[in-house]
Amino acid sequence: MSATPPLPLALDLAISALVITGVAFALVGSWGLARLSDFFRRLHGPSKATTLGVGCVLIGSALWFAWQGKPSLHELLITLFLFLTAPVSAHLLVKAALKLDPRARPPLPSAPPSSSTASAASAASAVSASHREPGSAL
Repeated sequence: MSATPPLPLALDLAISALVITGVAFALVGSWGLARLSDFFRRLHGPSKATTLGVGCVLIGSALWFAWQGKPSLHELLITLFLFLTAPVSAHLLVKAALKLDPRARPPLPSAPPSSSTASAASAASAVSASHREPGSAL
């Protein structure tokens, strides 16, 4: 059995920071999944924080194995797959939930008062008029 050299301090700190950060994000994401109130809020835990947490742990693992002389592409491929599929699956889950219950869609923002709409329209026409070339048709 061959002994591997000890990790340099900078690499040891980087791997430790990645693993600790990853575990913290995964814990917060899992806590959000368990504690948030409705489906749409619960979806943010695994799709955002847990994805980042697992990605950090996998990158730290890839660095450690690379230093041990056994570089592995598996961790990087799993990380890439996770970062590509988690947002897509979260988007599809939201679309399916909104299709099943259209009332879950948030209301559209209310229209601003008519006086501000008129002043905004006049300001926009004044800006567009100032950018016209002389002699151009309206």
